[in-house]
Amino acid sequence: MTLLAGGVGGAKLAQGLDRAAAGLTVVVNTGDDAVVYGLSISPDLDTVMYTLAGIADPQQGWGIAGDTYATLEAMARLGQDTWFRLGDRDIATHVLRTARLRAGVPLSLATAELASALGVRARLLPMTDDAVATRVDTPAGRLEFQEYFVARRHADEVLGVVLDGVERAIPAPGVLEALDADVVVIGPSNPFVSIGPVLAVPGVREALAVSGARRVAVSPIVGGRALKGPAAAMLAAMGHEVSALGVARLYAGLVDVYVIDESDRGLAAAIEELGMTVMVTGTVMGGPEDRERLAREILAT
Repeated sequence: MTLLAGGVGGAKLAQGLDRAAAGLTVVVNTGDDAVVYGLSISPDLDTVMYTLAGIADPQQGWGIAGDTYATLEAMARLGQDTWFRLGDRDIATHVLRTARLRAGVPLSLATAELASALGVRARLLPMTDDAVATRVDTPAGRLEFQEYFVARRHADEVLGVVLDGVERAIPAPGVLEALDADVVVIGPSNPFVSIGPVLAVPGVREALAVSGARRVAVSPIVGGRALKGPAAAMLAAMGHEVSALGVARLYAGLVDVYVIDESDRGLAAAIEELGMTVMVTGTVMGGPEDRERLAREILAT
Protein backbone atom coordinates (compact mmCIF):
# COMPACT_ATOMS: atom_id res chain seq x y z
CA MET A 1 0.00 0.00 0.00
CA THR A 2 1.11 3.53 -0.73
CA LEU A 3 0.23 6.81 0.95
CA LEU A 4 0.72 10.27 -0.58
CA ALA A 5 1.22 12.62 2.32
CA GLY A 6 2.45 15.84 3.81
CA GLY A 7 1.94 17.59 7.11
CA VAL A 8 0.54 16.37 10.39
CA GLY A 9 -2.67 14.81 9.04
CA GLY A 10 -0.76 12.72 6.52
CA ALA A 11 1.73 11.66 9.19
CA LYS A 12 -1.05 10.50 11.50
CA LEU A 13 -2.63 8.37 8.80
CA ALA A 14 0.81 6.98 7.90
CA GLN A 15 1.16 5.76 11.46
CA GLY A 16 -2.29 4.19 11.34
CA LEU A 17 -1.58 2.37 8.09
CA ASP A 18 1.80 1.19 9.36
CA ARG A 19 0.15 -0.24 12.48
CA ALA A 20 -2.63 -1.85 10.44
CA ALA A 21 -0.46 -3.75 7.96
CA ALA A 22 3.11 -4.24 6.80
CA GLY A 23 4.41 -3.05 3.45
CA LEU A 24 3.65 0.67 3.62
CA THR A 25 5.34 3.14 1.29
CA VAL A 26 4.84 6.86 1.96
CA VAL A 27 5.52 9.32 -0.86
CA VAL A 28 6.09 12.65 0.83
CA ASN A 29 5.91 16.26 -0.31
CA THR A 30 9.26 18.06 -0.48
CA GLY A 31 8.04 21.35 -1.93
CA ASP A 32 8.35 23.02 1.47
CA ASP A 33 11.98 21.93 1.97
CA ALA A 34 14.26 24.81 2.86
CA VAL A 35 17.76 25.75 3.93
CA VAL A 36 17.62 27.30 7.41
CA TYR A 37 20.68 28.20 9.51
CA GLY A 38 22.71 26.55 6.74
CA LEU A 39 20.94 23.22 7.25
CA SER A 40 18.82 21.28 4.74
CA ILE A 41 15.36 20.96 6.28
CA SER A 42 12.66 18.57 5.01
CA PRO A 43 9.70 19.38 7.28
CA ASP A 44 7.15 16.95 5.85
CA LEU A 45 9.59 14.06 5.56
CA ASP A 46 10.66 14.60 9.16
CA THR A 47 7.11 14.89 10.47
CA VAL A 48 6.21 11.57 8.84
CA MET A 49 9.48 9.96 9.95
CA TYR A 50 9.23 11.09 13.57
CA THR A 51 5.58 10.03 13.75
CA LEU A 52 6.34 6.57 12.38
CA ALA A 53 9.26 6.30 14.79
CA GLY A 54 6.94 7.13 17.70
CA ILE A 55 8.95 10.17 18.79
CA ALA A 56 6.91 13.06 17.35
CA ASP A 57 5.79 15.79 19.72
CA PRO A 58 2.13 14.90 20.40
CA GLN A 59 1.06 18.49 21.04
CA GLN A 60 2.71 20.15 18.05
CA GLY A 61 2.47 17.14 15.75
CA TRP A 62 5.95 18.01 14.44
CA GLY A 63 9.39 17.98 15.99
CA ILE A 64 10.56 15.54 18.65
CA ALA A 65 8.78 14.98 21.94
CA GLY A 66 10.60 16.46 24.92
CA ASP A 67 13.14 18.29 22.78
CA THR A 68 15.14 21.20 24.17
CA TYR A 69 16.14 24.46 22.49
CA ALA A 70 19.55 25.32 23.92
CA THR A 71 21.14 25.68 20.48
CA LEU A 72 18.45 28.10 19.32
CA GLU A 73 18.75 30.10 22.53
CA ALA A 74 22.50 30.40 21.98
CA MET A 75 21.92 31.51 18.39
CA ALA A 76 19.53 34.19 19.59
CA ARG A 77 22.18 35.48 22.00
CA LEU A 78 24.51 35.72 19.03
CA GLY A 79 22.02 37.99 17.30
CA GLN A 80 20.35 35.51 14.96
CA ASP A 81 16.67 35.59 14.09
CA THR A 82 15.27 32.28 15.33
CA TRP A 83 11.73 32.37 13.94
CA PHE A 84 12.20 28.85 12.53
CA ARG A 85 12.34 26.78 15.70
CA LEU A 86 14.46 23.64 15.67
CA GLY A 87 14.96 21.52 18.76
CA ASP A 88 18.39 20.21 19.73
CA ARG A 89 17.67 16.59 18.83
CA ASP A 90 15.87 17.67 15.67
CA ILE A 91 18.98 19.58 14.61
CA ALA A 92 20.94 16.31 14.65
CA THR A 93 18.69 15.01 11.85
CA HIS A 94 19.31 18.12 9.76
CA VAL A 95 23.07 18.09 10.34
CA LEU A 96 23.30 14.49 9.13
CA ARG A 97 21.01 15.11 6.15
CA THR A 98 22.98 18.20 5.16
CA ALA A 99 26.27 16.32 5.34
CA ARG A 100 24.95 13.48 3.18
CA LEU A 101 23.49 15.84 0.57
CA ARG A 102 26.74 17.81 0.39
CA ALA A 103 28.56 14.51 -0.14
CA GLY A 104 26.42 13.92 -3.23
CA VAL A 105 23.98 11.43 -1.72
CA PRO A 106 20.43 11.88 -3.10
CA LEU A 107 17.65 12.89 -0.71
CA SER A 108 15.90 9.53 -1.18
CA LEU A 109 18.94 7.61 0.09
CA ALA A 110 19.63 10.06 2.92
CA THR A 111 15.98 9.70 3.98
CA ALA A 112 16.20 5.90 3.95
CA GLU A 113 19.31 6.03 6.12
CA LEU A 114 17.74 8.35 8.69
CA ALA A 115 14.48 6.36 8.81
CA SER A 116 16.36 3.10 9.26
CA ALA A 117 18.40 4.56 12.11
CA LEU A 118 15.16 5.54 13.87
CA GLY A 119 13.65 2.07 13.42
CA VAL A 120 10.99 3.05 10.89
CA ARG A 121 9.79 -0.04 9.04
CA ALA A 122 7.80 1.76 6.32
CA ARG A 123 9.57 2.94 3.19
CA LEU A 124 9.74 6.75 3.03
CA LEU A 125 10.23 8.30 -0.40
CA PRO A 126 10.58 12.00 -1.17
CA MET A 127 8.47 12.87 -4.19
CA THR A 128 11.70 13.76 -6.03
CA ASP A 129 15.43 14.05 -5.43
CA ASP A 130 15.38 17.33 -7.37
CA ALA A 131 14.86 20.81 -5.93
CA VAL A 132 11.22 21.94 -6.03
CA ALA A 133 10.23 25.07 -4.09
CA THR A 134 6.66 25.91 -3.16
CA ARG A 135 6.07 29.65 -3.23
CA VAL A 136 2.88 31.42 -2.25
CA ASP A 137 1.52 34.49 -4.02
CA THR A 138 -0.02 36.95 -1.57
CA PRO A 139 -0.98 40.65 -1.54
CA ALA A 140 2.45 41.19 0.07
CA GLY A 141 4.16 39.53 -2.90
CA ARG A 142 5.50 36.06 -3.62
CA LEU A 143 6.72 34.40 -0.42
CA GLU A 144 8.92 31.39 0.22
CA PHE A 145 6.70 28.73 1.75
CA GLN A 146 8.34 28.73 5.17
CA GLU A 147 8.20 32.52 5.32
CA TYR A 148 4.47 32.36 4.58
CA PHE A 149 3.73 29.36 6.79
CA VAL A 150 6.01 29.81 9.79
CA ALA A 151 7.35 33.37 9.91
CA ARG A 152 4.03 35.00 8.95
CA ARG A 153 1.88 32.24 10.50
CA HIS A 154 0.00 31.66 7.21
CA ALA A 155 -2.05 34.81 7.85
CA ASP A 156 -1.69 36.24 4.32
CA GLU A 157 -4.44 35.76 1.76
CA VAL A 158 -3.31 33.21 -0.81
CA LEU A 159 -3.69 34.33 -4.41
CA GLY A 160 -1.94 31.33 -5.91
CA VAL A 161 0.69 28.64 -5.41
CA VAL A 162 3.77 28.30 -7.62
CA LEU A 163 6.02 25.23 -7.71
CA ASP A 164 9.39 26.42 -8.89
CA GLY A 165 11.42 23.73 -10.63
CA VAL A 166 8.70 21.08 -10.69
CA GLU A 167 8.58 20.88 -14.46
CA ARG A 168 12.22 19.71 -14.46
CA ALA A 169 11.84 17.29 -11.56
CA ILE A 170 12.01 13.52 -11.91
CA PRO A 171 10.12 11.22 -9.52
CA ALA A 172 12.45 9.78 -6.90
CA PRO A 173 13.40 6.12 -7.40
CA GLY A 174 10.47 3.91 -6.47
CA VAL A 175 7.76 6.58 -6.60
CA LEU A 176 6.08 5.56 -9.85
CA GLU A 177 6.34 1.87 -8.97
CA ALA A 178 4.68 2.60 -5.62
CA LEU A 179 1.59 3.85 -7.44
CA ASP A 180 1.00 0.29 -8.70
CA ALA A 181 0.31 -0.93 -5.16
CA ASP A 182 -2.90 -2.73 -4.25
CA VAL A 183 -4.11 0.43 -2.49
CA VAL A 184 -3.01 4.03 -2.98
CA VAL A 185 -4.26 6.52 -0.40
CA ILE A 186 -4.18 10.30 -0.64
CA GLY A 187 -3.88 11.45 2.94
CA PRO A 188 -5.91 14.18 4.66
CA SER A 189 -3.29 16.75 3.71
CA ASN A 190 -3.54 20.21 2.18
CA PRO A 191 -4.47 19.63 -1.49
CA PHE A 192 -2.50 22.65 -2.70
CA VAL A 193 0.80 22.62 -0.79
CA SER A 194 1.08 19.02 0.46
CA ILE A 195 -0.56 16.77 -2.16
CA GLY A 196 -0.42 19.24 -5.05
CA PRO A 197 3.38 19.23 -5.32
CA VAL A 198 3.51 15.42 -5.29
CA LEU A 199 0.97 15.19 -8.11
CA ALA A 200 2.75 17.94 -10.06
CA VAL A 201 6.01 16.00 -10.40
CA PRO A 202 5.98 14.93 -14.07
CA GLY A 203 4.56 11.43 -14.45
CA VAL A 204 3.00 11.10 -11.00
CA ARG A 205 -0.52 12.34 -11.74
CA GLU A 206 -0.52 10.39 -14.98
CA ALA A 207 0.59 7.19 -13.25
CA LEU A 208 -2.06 7.57 -10.56
CA ALA A 209 -4.75 8.23 -13.16
CA VAL A 210 -4.10 4.88 -14.90
CA SER A 211 -3.13 2.88 -11.82
CA GLY A 212 -4.95 -0.38 -11.24
CA ALA A 213 -4.79 0.26 -7.49
CA ARG A 214 -7.84 0.93 -5.38
CA ARG A 215 -7.40 4.68 -5.06
CA VAL A 216 -8.69 6.26 -1.86
CA ALA A 217 -8.59 9.86 -0.63
CA VAL A 218 -9.37 11.12 2.85
CA SER A 219 -10.87 14.59 3.09
CA PRO A 220 -8.76 17.14 4.99
CA ILE A 221 -11.87 19.28 5.50
CA VAL A 222 -14.28 18.29 8.26
CA GLY A 223 -17.49 20.19 8.80
CA GLY A 224 -16.34 23.03 6.58
CA ARG A 225 -13.01 23.62 8.29
CA ALA A 226 -9.46 22.34 8.30
CA LEU A 227 -8.39 20.68 11.52
CA LYS A 228 -4.90 22.17 11.17
CA GLY A 229 -3.22 24.58 8.80
CA PRO A 230 -4.43 26.87 6.02
CA ALA A 231 -6.27 24.43 3.73
CA ALA A 232 -9.69 25.99 4.31
CA ALA A 233 -8.41 29.53 3.78
CA MET A 234 -6.62 28.45 0.60
CA LEU A 235 -9.73 26.81 -0.79
CA ALA A 236 -11.76 29.96 -0.19
CA ALA A 237 -9.12 32.36 -1.50
CA MET A 238 -8.65 30.39 -4.72
CA GLY A 239 -12.35 30.12 -5.48
CA HIS A 240 -13.14 26.60 -4.30
CA GLU A 241 -15.93 25.49 -2.02
CA VAL A 242 -14.64 25.07 1.53
CA SER A 243 -15.95 21.57 2.12
CA ALA A 244 -15.16 17.92 1.64
CA LEU A 245 -16.95 18.25 -1.71
CA GLY A 246 -14.69 21.13 -2.73
CA VAL A 247 -11.61 18.96 -2.19
CA ALA A 248 -13.24 15.96 -3.89
CA ARG A 249 -13.63 18.04 -7.06
CA LEU A 250 -9.85 18.57 -7.09
CA TYR A 251 -9.31 14.80 -7.09
CA ALA A 252 -11.93 13.89 -9.70
CA GLY A 253 -10.54 11.23 -12.04
CA LEU A 254 -7.83 10.21 -9.59
CA VAL A 255 -9.89 8.62 -6.81
CA ASP A 256 -12.23 5.64 -6.60
CA VAL A 257 -13.21 5.97 -2.93
CA TYR A 258 -13.52 9.23 -1.01
CA VAL A 259 -13.58 9.15 2.78
CA ILE A 260 -15.53 11.85 4.61
CA ASP A 261 -16.39 12.50 8.21
CA GLU A 262 -19.77 11.73 9.77
CA SER A 263 -20.39 15.47 10.01
CA ASP A 264 -20.26 15.70 6.20
CA ARG A 265 -22.65 12.83 5.47
CA GLY A 266 -24.98 15.23 3.67
CA LEU A 267 -22.36 15.77 0.94
CA ALA A 268 -22.14 12.09 0.00
CA ALA A 269 -24.61 12.20 -2.89
CA ALA A 270 -22.92 15.20 -4.54
CA ILE A 271 -19.50 13.54 -4.20
CA GLU A 272 -20.81 10.32 -5.72
CA GLU A 273 -21.88 12.34 -8.77
CA LEU A 274 -18.16 12.92 -9.38
CA GLY A 275 -17.75 9.17 -9.93
CA MET A 276 -16.47 8.28 -6.48
CA THR A 277 -17.76 5.82 -3.92
CA VAL A 278 -18.14 7.56 -0.58
CA MET A 279 -17.17 6.08 2.76
CA VAL A 280 -18.53 7.90 5.82
CA THR A 281 -16.75 7.42 9.13
CA GLY A 282 -14.98 9.32 11.88
CA THR A 283 -11.96 10.91 10.22
CA VAL A 284 -10.69 13.03 13.13
CA MET A 285 -7.69 11.06 14.36
CA GLY A 286 -6.65 11.11 18.00
CA GLY A 287 -3.99 8.75 19.30
CA PRO A 288 -2.34 5.78 17.57
CA GLU A 289 -5.29 3.42 18.17
CA ASP A 290 -7.72 5.84 16.54
CA ARG A 291 -5.37 6.27 13.58
CA GLU A 292 -5.15 2.50 13.19
CA ARG A 293 -8.94 2.22 13.35
CA LEU A 294 -9.34 4.65 10.45
CA ALA A 295 -6.57 2.91 8.49
CA ARG A 296 -8.24 -0.49 8.88
CA GLU A 297 -11.55 0.93 7.70
CA ILE A 298 -9.82 2.39 4.64
CA LEU A 299 -8.07 -0.88 3.83
CA ALA A 300 -11.36 -2.72 4.12
CA THR A 301 -13.11 -0.57 1.48
